[in-house]
Amino acid sequence: MARHTGTVGAFDVEAGHGTVLDDDGREWFFHCTAIADGTRRIDRGTPVDFEVVPGQPGVWEAGDLRPTS
Repeated sequence: MARHTGTVGAFDVEAGHGTVLDDDGREWFFHCTAIADGTRRIDRGTPVDFEVVPGQPGVWEAGDLRPTS
């Protein structure tokens, strides 16, 4: 599966989810369990690479988020 690059646009620690804005300007939802290092927390503005994976029925989201710096 192709990897994408982008930046974490928002992350709500209490809710456990956020969004990542890819380099093409698309916004992808992600859940804290999609953060590859298992920390379940990531800062806004963090550059990441990720996969686009199936989420809830009919929705695609970011998965396997890995900080790049």
